[in-house]
Amino acid sequence: MQASQFFDSQLLSKYNTSGPRYTSYPTALEFNDEFKHDDFIKAVKDSPNRELSLYVHIPFCHTLCYYCGCNKVITRHRDKADIYLDYLAQEIALQAPLFTEYKVKQLHWGGGTPSFLTHKQITTLVALLKEKFEFSDELEMSIEIDPREIEMDLADHLFSLGFNRLSLGVQDLDLKVQKAINRVQSTEFIGEFIGHAKAIGFQSINIDLIYGLPHQTLENFKNTLDKAHEWNVDRISLFSYAHLPSRFAAQRKLRDEWLPDVKLKFALMKLSIETLCGYGYDFIGMDHFAKSNDELSVAQRDGTLHRNFQGYTTKGGCDLLGLGVSSISNIGRSFGQNTKDLKSYYKSIENQQHALERGVSLTDDDILRGEVIRELMCNLYVNKVMINERYNINFDDYFAEDLPLLTSFITDGLVENNAKEIKVDQKARLLIRNICMSFDAYMKKHVNQQRFSRVI
Repeated sequence: MQASQFFDSQLLSKYNTSGPRYTSYPTALEFNDEFKHDDFIKAVKDSPNRELSLYVHIPFCHTLCYYCGCNKVITRHRDKADIYLDYLAQEIALQAPLFTEYKVKQLHWGGGTPSFLTHKQITTLVALLKEKFEFSDELEMSIEIDPREIEMDLADHLFSLGFNRLSLGVQDLDLKVQKAINRVQSTEFIGEFIGHAKAIGFQSINIDLIYGLPHQTLENFKNTLDKAHEWNVDRISLFSYAHLPSRFAAQRKLRDEWLPDVKLKFALMKLSIETLCGYGYDFIGMDHFAKSNDELSVAQRDGTLHRNFQGYTTKGGCDLLGLGVSSISNIGRSFGQNTKDLKSYYKSIENQQHALERGVSLTDDDILRGEVIRELMCNLYVNKVMINERYNINFDDYFAEDLPLLTSFITDGLVENNAKEIKVDQKARLLIRNICMSFDAYMKKHVNQQRFSRVI
């Protein structure tokens, strides 16, 4: 993959606005409290899907990373996790009866830091999930790990329980950067842990990296990218740091003068994409890279890649059930989200027998636009003929008010629109969010609102 084609600085500057990441359509901004638990139950009954992806949110972290904007609870007291797991067990027991006809194809633990849990706590939770839900023999089990607070035997323990994928939060390997963001970690240990996990049989290992952090330079971040290649990880998630100190108090500890300016941040992104593509990774889209033989790369080449709240996935046919505080579900024609506050989560489980706080039931228009946006985000392509047949519409007539919004992209050679298809040129990969916004019926009310991150 030739990375140079992604970087027309004039075009990137022209289109560098704010926009959704489209992990869902409609986005979470459209969720509302009019969506009730009865609506959730109805969505389960009406869903044509009988395959399930489970997401479990573990909110705890040992220490605060100053860049982080995730839903988390900072504590070193593991007894807090015991309390949380008790309530999580209640939620699992309450939700599982709704999904007796489903088979779980995918299980992912995110956070926070799931590796905050002890071996015993992890074992208990896995056993409970397998008791309450029916799991497929070909189960994808993944977990997010903070490499600072673990021992080597965690890999063995997770593998013995059935986990076959790991994601490690690395972010940056330079000590000065790590000190600034309050995330000092051992490069040597991370490498040894990844090597050990591969040796015992883990199928896939991902690391998360962030560009735009304090004190990053082209030289020191290149060292981080080189080390990722040396570790031979299967996937890399590369995120742009969004500095929003007005929203996230911890970010106020990061001085503006420490941060890369716009020019350097762009250069860091360019360096990252060129380096990783040079090492043989496929640029899946926006923030994901994968080896060419990885199932994400294969799915994108086949046109079957999907996108949800965990990012890019091959399990597009599954309903998604989120368990735990702040988790999001996508069941049939609906999205639902649990309460984000830990105490409120406990009260909701006790008083309401569920933790759902808000959501949205999808209209026919939402379903249609969601598929168009997802196809663009994942595969840079929309087959109009297929859409017409599936939804019994005439694409150009249905989207008559939206297609003119593509004019600028077409003029700039980024998009081709004809009677049969819409094709996005490879050089527009970094601008795919902008292109998708053309089909977003909710964008008008969010224009000029700083509700989304910058595209670049």
